[in-house]
Amino acid sequence: MGDPLLSATARSFIQNEDNTILVSAASAWEIATKYRLGKLESAAEAVSRFHELATLDAFEHLPVTSLHALRAGTLEVDHRDPFDRMLAAQCELEGVPLITCDAAFAGFRVRTMW
Repeated sequence: MGDPLLSATARSFIQNEDNTILVSAASAWEIATKYRLGKLESAAEAVSRFHELATLDAFEHLPVTSLHALRAGTLEVDHRDPFDRMLAAQCELEGVPLITCDAAFAGFRVRTMW
């Protein structure tokens, strides 16, 4: 987990073995979609080895459930990106922060860290 694009805070949080790091199925879906559309050309390995790479980093897979989907669909936020809505819903329902520097999450009632 040496991604140079991560902030020092995010990297430290992820590397702390006392923390459980969840990776959403919505993230896999978004990466695969952007790769297919040519918006994330460097993601071939992430798409083909997503499960393996997450497991190697000791991340826990977070499936998308119907509770997550219902919450994402009913969030009272004027934000149209379904992937962002799902991540916000999952963080809210699971009671976990979202590691992101994306300002788009400011409108959601979700803790973020970067």
